Amino acid sequence: MSKLVIENENIKATINPLGAELVSLLKLDDNTEYMWDANPAFWGKTSPVLFPIVGGLKNDTYFYEGNEYSLPRHGFARTMQFAVESQSERSAGFLLKNSLESEKVYPFEFELRLIYSLNASKLDLKYQITNPGSKALLFSIGGHPAFKCPIENELNYEDYFLEFNENEDLNRWPLNSSGLVLNEPSEISKNTNKLLLTKELFYEDALVFKHLKSDWVILKSQKSPKQLKFEFKNFPYLGIWAAKDSDFVCIEPWCGIADSADTNQNLETKEGIISLESQGVFERSFSIEIS
Repeated sequence: MSKLVIENENIKATINPLGAELVSLLKLDDNTEYMWDANPAFWGKTSPVLFPIVGGLKNDTYFYEGNEYSLPRHGFARTMQFAVESQSERSAGFLLKNSLESEKVYPFEFELRLIYSLNASKLDLKYQITNPGSKALLFSIGGHPAFKCPIENELNYEDYFLEFNENEDLNRWPLNSSGLVLNEPSEISKNTNKLLLTKELFYEDALVFKHLKSDWVILKSQKSPKQLKFEFKNFPYLGIWAAKDSDFVCIEPWCGIADSADTNQNLETKEGIISLESQGVFERSFSIEIS
């Protein structure tokens, strides 16, 4: 299925129905691209949706109602073909439903919608999960958008920083070699609203933060007026990541988190798991504003 384009007078967004993945966000007046180009030499994705888990499971395995199931890191939605449910000039909606294939690894009924809409220089993305089944739906959901850094080619990666809207004690929850969360955080910085970007920052995998006070962050440089504001209300976890020595940074809002190293692998008690009652609807949104 071909990629779908929405645009207004300021910006143009391109979405691939495979994974309902945002692959381009273009500022029209000067043709500036803000998304990573998915160069497979570093990381061949741009903005996958993470569902029905965020991060990795211990041994890629979980247990539910006495049965053992296997899921890859970040789940399966990012590799599935979504149906285009709605489309207009400035918005598009995509739908993924459970299938016989999904139920082999994830025994739940679900409807997962991604709804993109443009407003001025801002792209909004709404995640909507509906439980059409008769039992509770257990899931996590998160975003993984990768932004060009430097935004302007004549600048360097180290010219950029992330500016939070609140001062934070930035305590990183480290990941072990299997991508599982260790039990003690390590301090990156204290009482600051800035995270300076360097390639080395991500040599030990993602920066994982829990329960920040901030609900938006700006990717910016003192050497350029071009910047990106990322707003993520009501996401309890945030990941910041880049592939080794790559020219992008991911800002990842999560409702869910990778397994802890000492997990019992029970899905019902997994940290960050959401339980949605029968016929219930869960929604979260984030936005990307470019200038």
